[in-house]
Amino acid sequence: MVPAVRRTSGSLSSAAAEKLRQAGVPEPEASAEVLLSELLGMRRSEASLYDGPLTDEHAAVYGAWISRRGSREPVQRILGKAYFRNLTLNLSDSTLVPRADTESVVEAVLERIDRRGFGRVLDVGTGSGAIAISVSQERPSCEVHATDLSEAALRTARHNADRAGAGVRFHAADLLHGLDKLRGGVDLLVSNPPYVRTADLVGLDPEVRAWDPAAALDGGPDGLAFYRRIFREAPPLLSRGAELVLEVGDGQAAEVLGLGEAAGYPPLGTYPDLTGTTRAVLLGRP
Repeated sequence: MVPAVRRTSGSLSSAAAEKLRQAGVPEPEASAEVLLSELLGMRRSEASLYDGPLTDEHAAVYGAWISRRGSREPVQRILGKAYFRNLTLNLSDSTLVPRADTESVVEAVLERIDRRGFGRVLDVGTGSGAIAISVSQERPSCEVHATDLSEAALRTARHNADRAGAGVRFHAADLLHGLDKLRGGVDLLVSNPPYVRTADLVGLDPEVRAWDPAAALDGGPDGLAFYRRIFREAPPLLSRGAELVLEVGDGQAAEVLGLGEAAGYPPLGTYPDLTGTTRAVLLGRP
């Protein structure tokens, strides 16, 4: 009798990474290891060293996940959740996958809150709630509000806030319309608006193009349509001395600051992400 081949986490992960590499998936080892760690309920470093038994069920689930990843479905979509700072966020078809780049935007917001003593924060276009919930959780003395046009996205964000025990106040709004209750009371406005040029959508990675909602990506012909709207619509909501922290795409910082300055918002600075790329701009109230 031929002895059964012992199935190990290492052999599964290595075979999966090779399959993903052949499918053209970027960073195949990372995807294979993250999915394995989620399957086993372990940290990624622990899963790679796990020497315990792996069942047929484990292998079947893992194989299905790897096949989906090989079709360029993002790991976060496969798992239905994303990790962001201290949060585990549920996702839906109406929400972007929150990126690590946006964690730097949260850092910028927290720095301004600590420096200026801001009490009321408004997150415009909240999606899964990543920014608003992080701010509420990490600066509980702040009153945090968040908007989104999508009711489905707001349901997801509310669920995430409830799970995190964050007291964010959510509003259905087309950007800044219909927020009369906040008139003159917003100390800090933060947003990660759609900023991809319409013509560039087709060239995005499949993980983004096929899986993130187009409405959360498309920033118009030059990628700047939503910044113009924010600059136009924000003044009635802002308190004296208020500030804006806006996430920007690669190479957009100077253009966004220029648009803001032309609209009367004095530029106050920029913030980098972990790679050193400018990821957010800071502007003052007009």
